[in-house]
Amino acid sequence: MMKTLVAAAALAAAGLAQAEAATYAIDPTHTFVTFEAKHFNTSTLRGRFDKKEGTVAFDKAAKTGRAEVSFDMTSVSTGVPALDTHLKSKDFFNVAEAPTAKFVGDKFSFDGAGKVTTVAGTLTMNGKTQPVTLTAANFNCYENPMLKREVCGGDFETTIQRSQWNVSYGLQYGLPDNIRLLIQIEAVKQ
Repeated sequence: MMKTLVAAAALAAAGLAQAEAATYAIDPTHTFVTFEAKHFNTSTLRGRFDKKEGTVAFDKAAKTGRAEVSFDMTSVSTGVPALDTHLKSKDFFNVAEAPTAKFVGDKFSFDGAGKVTTVAGTLTMNGKTQPVTLTAANFNCYENPMLKREVCGGDFETTIQRSQWNVSYGLQYGLPDNIRLLIQIEAVKQ
């Protein structure tokens, strides 16, 4: 789930790059990968992955790019330690066997102003790889006054069906299959 979020954020950041190919490194202090799931269609459970890294190579003129974003599934945090432990178990993320999720995006779509609107690719999580498309909002690039370098980023989101990644715990009890992934990302030009 988180994979998509992180990857999307990285891709979005790359999309704001200038007209020639450039590489951007994800800024982990300004990048957040979160997820939302309904708890028996009542309240919304929210969590995040605290450790993430990745790069984006992007050519705005050619409208091409490649983003690779990994996140540490062992860093899942909901604010409830017992729930975090359960999410790390074989019932959900199975971090003992699959501690890392990875999003690789290589299909960028743009609006008429040249801003990234979607990033499509694959998310590998829990030993399975499935296609994922992230929708971008607030995509922008700016000259960071402290770093003296270009930073690109935005908000990306998608909804996935967790069962596609062998995360089926609780479906028989009425827990939903759909998980909303949100990635707020900023990446720094290298």
